[in-house]
Amino acid sequence: VQLVESGGGLVQPGGSLRLSCAASGSTISNYYMGWFRQNPGKDREFVATISQNSAHTAVAESVKGRFTISRDNAENTVYLQANNLNTEDTAVYYCVASTAYSTSASMYPYWGQGTQVTVSS
Repeated sequence: VQLVESGGGLVQPGGSLRLSCAASGSTISNYYMGWFRQNPGKDREFVATISQNSAHTAVAESVKGRFTISRDNAENTVYLQANNLNTEDTAVYYCVASTAYSTSASMYPYWGQGTQVTVSS
């Protein structure tokens, strides 16, 4: 499955962004989908994941209550709604896919190229 993220950009603290991840080559209904983020010199950080039928979601404590993951299997697309952004949310955000639930980056074999989110005044 090929993944392409979009929707990143520059936003002021307290603002919102909606990231999208368009998949091709395979239907995402077969996969757990998720989002990770990374800053230079740091490990990739788990952000959120969602099960194939959207029944189960998990988000990192650092974004709980502010970020929401969702999916539209008919559109083969996954979303990350990010609200009340702060400077610590600045990172490259990656869309990922796996056949199993995990919060570990090593368990996701499919990655997009990433989209930059910068939170700054």
